[in-house]
This record gives sequence, C-alpha cells and structure tokens, in this order.
Amino acid sequence: MNKGNPIALLPIGVFLVFYLGLGILFEYVLKIPMGFYSIPIVVVFLLALMVACIQNGRVNMDKKLELMGKGVGDKNIMIMILIFMTAGIFVGVVGRSSAESVAYWLLSVIPAQYAVAVLFVVACFVSLAMGTSVGTITLITPIALAVGDASGFSIPLCVASVMGGAMFGDNLSFISDTTIAACNGQGVKMQEKFRVNFGIALPAAIVSLVIILMVSMNQAATPVIQEYNLIQIIPYILVLAGGIAGVSVFRVLLVGIISGAIIMLATGATAPTDLLASMGAGAAGMFETTMVAILVAAICALIREYGGFDALLYGIKKVFKGKKGGQLGMGLLVGAMDIATANNTVAIVMANPIAKEMSETYGISPRKTASILDTFSCVFQGIIPYGAQMLVALSAAAELGYEINAFDVIPNLFYPFLLLLSSLLFIFVIPERKVDQ
Repeated sequence: MNKGNPIALLPIGVFLVFYLGLGILFEYVLKIPMGFYSIPIVVVFLLALMVACIQNGRVNMDKKLELMGKGVGDKNIMIMILIFMTAGIFVGVVGRSSAESVAYWLLSVIPAQYAVAVLFVVACFVSLAMGTSVGTITLITPIALAVGDASGFSIPLCVASVMGGAMFGDNLSFISDTTIAACNGQGVKMQEKFRVNFGIALPAAIVSLVIILMVSMNQAATPVIQEYNLIQIIPYILVLAGGIAGVSVFRVLLVGIISGAIIMLATGATAPTDLLASMGAGAAGMFETTMVAILVAAICALIREYGGFDALLYGIKKVFKGKKGGQLGMGLLVGAMDIATANNTVAIVMANPIAKEMSETYGISPRKTASILDTFSCVFQGIIPYGAQMLVALSAAAELGYEINAFDVIPNLFYPFLLLLSSLLFIFVIPERKVDQ
C-alpha cells in the first residue's frame, strides 16, 4: 500500500486554516454580521494554489502548469462550469416573482391548520425546482414568519421547516450546484444519482413531515392568502418534470429559460432590456462557484501528483475498514470539508477527487459515491449555525423584527438530522439494491 506524502496535503490545510480562522475571527470575535461570508473564498483558494505551486521543487514550474491545465481541462470540470452558467441564467430569467407564485399557489390549496407542514412541502417543491436552498430560504422565510405570527405557530419551528425543505431540494434537484458538482465529479448521470439519493432522502422527508404535523397540528391556524400568477409556475414545472424524466440537464434548462423568458415578457413582468440584464446577472452570480471549481481542480491536480491523495487514502484505509467503512469515511470527509468551508458545493468540489479514488479502492459505485457526497454535505450544511442557510433565515427574521437565534432553530431541524440517520441506515443496516451498486 502506497503511503503517499502527507505534506502534499498542505494546501488544503492552508485553505482551512485561513478560511475557518478568518471566519471565526470575523463572526465571533469582531462580531461582523455574516462574517463567514465576507471572506473572499477565491482569494483564499488562490493562496492555497500558490502554496501548492511552491511545494515540491523537484517538479519545475512548466510541468506544474501542465498538470494544472490537465486538471482544469477535465471534461467533468468543463461540463460543471457550463451547467453552472446555464442554471444561473435560468434563475435570472424567472426571477423572484415566479418562485413566489409557486409558494403562494401551494399554500392556497391546502387547509390552514397544516400551514407549517405546507411550508416544509413548499420548500421541498420550490428548492427542487430552483436548485438552491439559499434562494428557497430567502423566498419562503418571510412567508413562514407571517404564518407563525398570524397563526401562533412557533417561529423557530416555521423557519426550521423551511430550512429542512430547502435542504431536501438542494440534495435532490437536477439543477442544484451540489448535484451538478457531485455527479460531474464522479462522472455519473444525474438521474442515476437521483435514484440512489431519493431512496435515502424520501424516508427522512416523510418522517420529518409526520413530526412537524404532530408538533403543530393541534395549534390554532389562520389562512394565509396572497395573490399569485399561475402561469409563472410553468417554467418550474417544466424543469422539474424534465429533470425527473431524465432529459439532458442542458435541454431542461434551455426549456426553462425559453419558457420563462416568453412568460415574463408576455405577462409584462419584465422588459426585454431588464430580462437580458437578469440573464447576465444570473450568469455572473455563478462566477465565484465557477472559479472555485477551476482553482480546486488545479490544486487537486498538484496534490495528486505530489502523493497527497495516496497519503489520505492510506490514512482512511487504516481507520475505516471494508466497503461500509469506506462509505462512512467518504461521508465524514465531505462533512469535515463542509464544516470548515460552510459551503456544501465547495466541500463536494474539494472532496470529489479523493472520493473518486476511494470509490475505486473500496469498490463503491460512482452513483453511490455521488449520493454520499451530496447527502452528507447537505446534512452538515443544514445544521451548522454559521452556514449561509441559517444566516439568511436569521437575517430575514431580524429584518422583520423577529428575535430568534440559531440555537432556537437547530432543535427543530428535523430533516437534516433524519437525513443523517437515514444515510447511516442505508450504509450499515439496509442491504444494497442493484441500483445502488
């Protein structure tokens, strides 16, 4: 067994120390709001890349540039970047008003006494269609606060229900950046990963819904009635249906963009110049994620050449034995990356190359590997108090005059904890099906 070179992992350590260290300093010492998200992650990754370039004097700079070029030029990285851009354009085209229509329509067809459960289901549906948990939380949290305030439901329960539903879609959506990153990093089709992932996520979602109903059902409820534009729901329905049907993600997004543009223009929701500006803004919004994917690919190419991944695999194999242990090790690896970076997409991108080698070593299928990476990253991202999801929800509450903190919300985050339990059951207890192998 090749022991590799542990020193080659130094760039990852540099990234974690600077990113996590500065985050703690800004957020908890200097008390800067959203401190973890004021750190320029691209700059920190560039610093890590510089360290990787300085390492290993036996390899000249021309060779290092060649290695980085091959890493960045990998087919899966290019596909990932193109999909990131297309997904950004889609979100830019349909805008906030379309997603609001989705949310209010669902809330209008279900009795008010089930309002909190509806919030969870709405968040699941909208995040599946939008592919973003932060966007879903930004959209639905104000509605959740209104529901709680008007009906007497617990505000932390309402907020946590939205967050849980948002992580459900983040984990499963065909246009989620985590799904894109996990699938392309492991070279699997999204529908293959979806079939494995769905069997893990659905039981957790059903049990979460039952618990939410048990907690909230006996409380008083007042109907939540808001106007919505039913026709604006169409792009989301088309994207969701096409993704589940296994249509190419590019085709699905293209249909969403075209239908969304036609509807937004025909209904007068936006002017042509504003629509083009929104397209540009949507694509530009993916800049940081795209640059992270490029820089991580370059860093990982050098780490692999220096023997860093061999060292990591050697360490994991000494601790985690067998196929089941390998799956747990893989999940904890991406979880640790997420705790350090507070970004589940970045965590997946960082863990992808290591996980790919682990899957070959332990005989874990690429679809199961992609599922584990996405699921465990969403578990940790859904509960950390300094994650974007939690901070966005708390910021929305503060802006509307509600005083709650992360530790009020965390005990009500049923879905992330049940998703972790479901994942562990599928690894250690439930026999693998052929589709998972």
